[in-house]
Amino acid sequence: MNVRPHELPLLLARRAFLRRSGVGLGAMALSALAGRASAQDPARARRLPDFAPRAKRIVWLYMAGGMTHLDTFDDKPELRRRDGEPMPESLTKGQQIAQLQGQALRVLAPQHPFARRGRSGQSMATIWPRLGQCADELCIVRSLHTDAINHDPAHTFMNTGTMNQGRPAMGSWLSYGLGAEASDLPAFVVMVSTGAYGQKQPIAARQWHSGFLPGQHQGVLFRGGGEPVLYAQSPAGVDGARQRDVVDAVRRLDGHAQARLGDPDIGARLRQYELAFRMQASVPELTDLRGEPQRVLDLYGAAPGDGSFASNCLLARRLLERGVRFVQLYHRDWDHHGAVKEHSAGTAREVDQGAAALLTDLQQRGMLDDTIVVFGSEFGRTPMAQGDGRDHHMQAFTMWFAGGGFRAGHAHGATDDFGYRAVQDRVSVHDVHATLLHQLGIDHERFTFRHQGLDDRLTGVEPAKVVRALLA
Repeated sequence: MNVRPHELPLLLARRAFLRRSGVGLGAMALSALAGRASAQDPARARRLPDFAPRAKRIVWLYMAGGMTHLDTFDDKPELRRRDGEPMPESLTKGQQIAQLQGQALRVLAPQHPFARRGRSGQSMATIWPRLGQCADELCIVRSLHTDAINHDPAHTFMNTGTMNQGRPAMGSWLSYGLGAEASDLPAFVVMVSTGAYGQKQPIAARQWHSGFLPGQHQGVLFRGGGEPVLYAQSPAGVDGARQRDVVDAVRRLDGHAQARLGDPDIGARLRQYELAFRMQASVPELTDLRGEPQRVLDLYGAAPGDGSFASNCLLARRLLERGVRFVQLYHRDWDHHGAVKEHSAGTAREVDQGAAALLTDLQQRGMLDDTIVVFGSEFGRTPMAQGDGRDHHMQAFTMWFAGGGFRAGHAHGATDDFGYRAVQDRVSVHDVHATLLHQLGIDHERFTFRHQGLDDRLTGVEPAKVVRALLA
């Protein structure tokens, strides 16, 4: 066969070789691969949800850096009584500690007073004046633990269910399994804000990557200032009709390549081109907060275009009501190795009003019943002092959930008297994922994707349970 030089890469491609060869085994292998690829489409494999869902969507308020549970939601009178004393060796001996390894370990008392809030009497630090008004909507879980003690692997574990990089984020799993309700917006959107307190926690795009899932399920980063989505606007002198011609031409060219190669990534890229074209019309209106009534801007404490956590919360509500499946808001200021009293109070001020306003706004619009709000970090902080701060801590931390069928005004689990270890009704990261999937109508054990010969799933191979005590 005569081969022209420009055809050689195509002929050498694996899928092209199998398609063009007359070898029966190769043809069968290709057929098997095609069948397997089809089985990855949830609409073809099995219909989701598995059962009637309580929720349609999730907004995850991610307090990046490790929020100190002991100064926010988990009051420990014993720490106050023993402030400055050595930590009991029975708790810390042989335990994994981050930066305090080999140092004298001394108790650091809670840095803020606590009070009972709402009819439910939820115990919360006084640094949450507005969230405290929403106490009866919160399901506070004080018995979480994780497998990672440093930030990046702990972020990865919280987002993907494993510390290994390259796995899909939860938002990508939901996009893959449930699809998008909106045709002109992604199913999975991420926003990042930064304030004035604490060390600025690096947040990498791999935390919202689609991993081995088709590329169209990757999270899309919306920026808080300037152009919200880079390159979404048409260049000067290019109108919608001309842009449509370009997209159509690319679709035809890539369609020919996909027909020859059978590469699923080409199809994913085509779908993203189409979505990007539609977003050129939807994103400017979506991100223009000036159309919101002043009372709503005042509720959130948001100023259009300021990129604050409060503005991101308001934008999250707008995304949710337009059909976005999973919105994740990172606030990067919770890494308090020093000055934990000042910085925890300051960072709480940066997020308190926005988080409370989001709960109130969703409730007033009738959306809280089928929207899950998640609030928490990748891990907690030590009851031992690191100067006037606290170190990373994996044995215990707190998160809260609201809406979407979670028990309102409920507190679950407990840590020991020092807040060192979760001891009652322990909840793992995998349990969190299993419970969230359950509320969206998905059986986490059956929700799998065939990858490298294994049926991978968000909740991994270790035992994970739906924590039914959290559910109404």
